[in-house]
Amino acid sequence: MVRRVALWTAGVLAALLALPLLLTIAYAVINPVSTLMIWRWVSGERVERIWTPLSDMSPILVRTVVASEDANYCRHWGVDLGEIRAAIAKADDDLEDVRGASTIPMQVAKNLFLWNSRSFIRKGLELPLALWLDLVLSKRRLLEIYLNIAEWGPDGEFGIEAGARRAFRMNADQINAGQAALLAVMLPNPHRRDAGRPSPGVRRLASRLETRTVSEGREIVACIGLAD
Repeated sequence: MVRRVALWTAGVLAALLALPLLLTIAYAVINPVSTLMIWRWVSGERVERIWTPLSDMSPILVRTVVASEDANYCRHWGVDLGEIRAAIAKADDDLEDVRGASTIPMQVAKNLFLWNSRSFIRKGLELPLALWLDLVLSKRRLLEIYLNIAEWGPDGEFGIEAGARRAFRMNADQINAGQAALLAVMLPNPHRRDAGRPSPGVRRLASRLETRTVSEGREIVACIGLAD
């Protein structure tokens, strides 16, 4: 009996571990939803997501988000070890600052397969999943998924199309540089930062990001194949 339970438990764990690996392969052609979106659906809460191909997004918007969230996106393989070491040293056991080391693949891993919490366990699970995502999916596809599953508003808005419509009443392909910066700086906390009604602090962050994108955002043009 004990052996049977152990085997059953081992089988369940193996299936849970294999599921993200298999789903990643499927997500090369299937448009995924995030665990938070699923949770909101199950809870009966509002979810708004309009899947938008990368080619239908404003190029400056895409470059600005990359410059804000993962400036080394085109150079790493899913995990930026240098940024992780620097963030951990700076954080001094406070996970609030460790977010700065989360690459786009790591955030996709969290959004697709994990949960929201300041936990070293979750961070540890993110690392191998991010490496796998970056290995299986192209940089372009991975970025497209991220921009379509990230939470972009306080009331169930997911993906850049829903975020742009909520903030500016326009589509993602109409966003200009200033609006792109405001949307990008929302990402760390879309429940407290509002691109449509930005606070002075959010405006300052967006202004600095807009300036930085001019120098840091060009690499993404060649890496992802965006229009310049």
